[in-house]
Amino acid sequence: MKSALTNAGGPTRRNVLIAAAGAPLAFAQNATQSSPAQTSSNDRIQIALIGAGGQGMADVRSSITAGSKLVAVADVYDGRLARSKELWGNDVFTTRDYREVLARPDVDAVIIATPDHWHQRISVDALNAGKNVYCEKPMVQRLADGPDVIEAARKAGKIFQVGSQRVSSVVYQKAQDLLARGAIGELNLIEAWWDRNDPIGAWQYSIPPDATEAHIDWDRFLGRAPKVPFEPVRLYRWRNYRDYGTGVAGDLFVHLFSGMHFITGAIGPSRVYATGGLRFWKDGRDVPDVMLGLFDYPKTARQPAFNLSLRVNFVDGAGETQGFRFIGSEGIMTVDDGVTVSRHPRQNEPGYTIGTFAKATQDQFLREYREKYPVRRANADSMQPQGEERYYPPQGYNDHLDHHRNFLEAVRSQKPVIEDATFGFRAAGPALVSNVSYFEQRMCEWDPSSMTLKS
Repeated sequence: MKSALTNAGGPTRRNVLIAAAGAPLAFAQNATQSSPAQTSSNDRIQIALIGAGGQGMADVRSSITAGSKLVAVADVYDGRLARSKELWGNDVFTTRDYREVLARPDVDAVIIATPDHWHQRISVDALNAGKNVYCEKPMVQRLADGPDVIEAARKAGKIFQVGSQRVSSVVYQKAQDLLARGAIGELNLIEAWWDRNDPIGAWQYSIPPDATEAHIDWDRFLGRAPKVPFEPVRLYRWRNYRDYGTGVAGDLFVHLFSGMHFITGAIGPSRVYATGGLRFWKDGRDVPDVMLGLFDYPKTARQPAFNLSLRVNFVDGAGETQGFRFIGSEGIMTVDDGVTVSRHPRQNEPGYTIGTFAKATQDQFLREYREKYPVRRANADSMQPQGEERYYPPQGYNDHLDHHRNFLEAVRSQKPVIEDATFGFRAAGPALVSNVSYFEQRMCEWDPSSMTLKS
């Protein structure tokens, strides 16, 4: 069976997803790449980066490609400030103090890519300073931080977008459409995973030889975290520590929650249970390297009740893999670098197991069964679609770039984004509750509407 989105020159089931310029939700045939946003030189959003680590610099590269101009960088390590000038020019203003960035009138928007424990404070300060904000995930480090950011975004009336790019991906948009159209029937279970088996994937980031107190503003890095003596590993591998990060739940569960919430329209689970352990990376970290979570999602107007299982494993032998399996009453939808739908329509007849009955009883059962389920002659209308349909984005597609395009367009138009502060907290909240469940070894109840921990 050919799909309506089949590439005319290709196989019948290998479909191409395209984000058309100016319409990221659109799909087109026979295109090979997503079209760049069109901006004039005087229409460039001027951005500042706060937190110039690996993710922050990647965000800037995508943002500049999408049409922005970098004018300022703040970081607590002098080496990253020097590197920023090497990459983007000596005219880029650099400082250790992010407040100097927020005071600049030439900054339209900020990218916050600091350790998690700074997200809430800098987001609120930036919004209060009238800046649009792109904040890396998870939106907050603590459950108590979420309402502060939501309220600050509401009062400021500025764009606030969380940096989990799956909500801007054409792959996830296609999955959303297929699920809504009933491609797999009624959803009942979702399985999601993110596995890694390499040191960098497990946050063993490099520590520079000039990581000394002369080159690092240690007190500024610590912020609200407990005051401890200078120890560079805590800065460069901050994800390993609960004082600054949110563990595998905040780093990777939150991505899976964001993508799944976007596809299903769900707003969060009602019950959370997480377990796991520190199995391999016994390097001083105080967060697990294997974590599993089970989540109950209640029935809503858009979706039936379903269950979600999440897994993150930093000890997996297969390298890095991540994806979803959406399991429905009539098929399975797999989402990874594309979308695959495997349909298995329900049979009209329930079948029977009568071999242990007496012959006369079998005959009676069959007569009554065939009265209810008569044998029907096969015809074209009785044939049901089965097998797989696959949908892939064009080669080189980059959802991270699309996420920054969407942010810049929202800054220009001041029209709301999908992954605003409320959406961001509805993804971060269950991830943080997963940590509560893991460290307190208990089942947790979460209210997805009020976004509060009930018990």
